[in-house]
Amino acid sequence: MSDLLDDVVAAAGLTVFGAASVPGSIDARSLAEPPPAGPPVPAGLLPRIAELRAELRSRGLDHVVLCGSGSSVLAAAAIARTLGVDLTVLDADDPHQVRAALGDRLGRTVVVLASPETDSHRRAYQQAFEDAGHDDVGRRFVIVTSPGSPSATLAAETGAHLFLAEPSSSAFSAYGLVPSGLAGADVASLLDQPVRRAAAGFALTPLSPSLSVEASDDPGVALGAAIAAGARAGRDKLALASDGTGLDGLADWIAHLVAARTPLVPVVLENPSAWGHEGPDVLSVTLGGAVGAGLMPGGGIAPDLAVNGPLGAQFAVWERAVAVAAGILGPGEPLRCEPALSADTPAFVDGAVEVYGDVSATTLIGAVDQFARGIGPGGHLAVTAFLDRVGDAAATGVRDALGARVPRVVTFAWGRLPQGNPAAGSFLQLTGAVTDDLPIPGREQTFGELQAAQAAGERRALRGLGRPVLRLHLTDRATGVEQLLAALGG
Repeated sequence: MSDLLDDVVAAAGLTVFGAASVPGSIDARSLAEPPPAGPPVPAGLLPRIAELRAELRSRGLDHVVLCGSGSSVLAAAAIARTLGVDLTVLDADDPHQVRAALGDRLGRTVVVLASPETDSHRRAYQQAFEDAGHDDVGRRFVIVTSPGSPSATLAAETGAHLFLAEPSSSAFSAYGLVPSGLAGADVASLLDQPVRRAAAGFALTPLSPSLSVEASDDPGVALGAAIAAGARAGRDKLALASDGTGLDGLADWIAHLVAARTPLVPVVLENPSAWGHEGPDVLSVTLGGAVGAGLMPGGGIAPDLAVNGPLGAQFAVWERAVAVAAGILGPGEPLRCEPALSADTPAFVDGAVEVYGDVSATTLIGAVDQFARGIGPGGHLAVTAFLDRVGDAAATGVRDALGARVPRVVTFAWGRLPQGNPAAGSFLQLTGAVTDDLPIPGREQTFGELQAAQAAGERRALRGLGRPVLRLHLTDRATGVEQLLAALGG
């Protein structure tokens, strides 16, 4: 702990601990020129958000549902969770999850559409509003999109509230600020935090591989250089955990940003002591403020790095750090997959679980163990759950249970894998039976069929890359999750 506390880079309210202590071959001081003025938040955006929020509240619309996916949606969720405001995020097509969202305070709901993938959700909400007899349905939608896009045309045709913004994954873009601001978050306070202004925009200069390790007095550059140095030294798994001091959801946003822009494998931990922060290929980072106070919750193991500061400063420094790391390491290769039909036949059935894959075992735990033994050094096990993140929330325990059993890093994601390089991964996919499917208005496909096609498309893409895939299909979701967790703990 003392070494970590002796290695400090601080600026404008944010502190990075441990950056200069990560072994590697990068001179962080050479990576960035003095930052030019970054793109500001569009003039009038915050007043317009406040004005629209007041208008919606005057109409009794105080329940905000955000439909979309990607970094900006995760940023909005982190803002809402950290600042304690109510924002429902609908980022998947599981019919049980969609149906539950539609049944939650519909008469008080305004829907924010923040990505092109939200058409199925828009159709479902529009039908629900119309069926409930609500007037002026178009004004119950807020669309954030780029100028000239089909979504912008849709807003003009339906009368939806429209915010135009160039595509961006930044937490400070309209895609993150509009939904969280409409939900009641004080987004202006995030922009007032000094590190936001200090880290706005920068230029990356060419990197020489012969540079020695030196720290930077810029927290974002120091952090990015440390992460890249760790990756060059074989520590290409970035374990992220909130230290319990209140930055809820921040690790999920960072993980998506890292996976989308770099070849690193991010791992979101339940807490700093959870499985996944040990091992020669792991670089561990805590987020919050506990290490700065010289403490770890429950006396846990000190991380390799700690990034302490308020949420707005965290957003700014991580956006810069990931850009620095990506400039050094290069981007990852995104997994490109299209929805597909599935004709898989189960290898066997064990209780409430159908097992699909190239396995010779005849029991659930035998198949999982056999699959895990095939993960070589430097590999990792990625779990994706095409389930209901609310109703099937117990499935998150699979990551920790596997981490205790599998001598490799284990990641977990709801629905589709984030972008990133799957080259060294082995993939365990969880799917579940649909007991209450929901049609997509105006389409022949149901939400259950759409979700199944997305899962099948991902499996096909992974197998096309030669990656091992094991699918566990829960014929009864609750029983199947319980059975899987019991087997892993046995």
